[in-house]
Amino acid sequence: MRQYAETGLVAIDLANTWDEYLDDPERLPDVASLHRFCTELGVPVLSGPDAGPDAGPDAGPVGAADLEEVRAVRSRLREVLDGDPAQRARALARWADEAPMRAVVAESAGTPVLRLATPSAATLGQRLTVRAVTELLDLAATGDWERLRLCAASPCQDAFVDRSRPGRRQFCSTRCANRAHAAASRARHR
Repeated sequence: MRQYAETGLVAIDLANTWDEYLDDPERLPDVASLHRFCTELGVPVLSGPDAGPDAGPDAGPVGAADLEEVRAVRSRLREVLDGDPAQRARALARWADEAPMRAVVAESAGTPVLRLATPSAATLGQRLTVRAVTELLDLAATGDWERLRLCAASPCQDAFVDRSRPGRRQFCSTRCANRAHAAASRARHR
């Protein structure tokens, strides 16, 4: 059962690992949950042949320091996602300027493609940062930047991409929509 990979985008799924509806809103409470998050989203956490191209040579098992660093990345990501599209663009630019990444030219079907990559000794938090920045830039390039939103149901602040045809979706899920509509109905009948 998938627990973390709701959208398949690290940028959104990491931002959504804090859930105000839960008694304990932290969805990454320990190292094991961070490992599951990374595994579900295809983020390499170990060195060696299973690590993949983005893992640094010094990558090892996920530890407590990684958990704290990833939570800091999540906080920074939430700051980027907060606000209108212009504010988000400026926040993303600042974050990208501070991130340890480099541009590389890769080949895709015989065509050169510019990609962002981490340094060879990047930590898990740094790899997640670069992947989140890349995904947000990809969302902007596909025209979905304006459709990147935070849920309007209080206290939920989950991020989502509005893929509805009219582009007016306000809630991350039917759970939040139902709760918001029920609260509005109760308020009208008081």
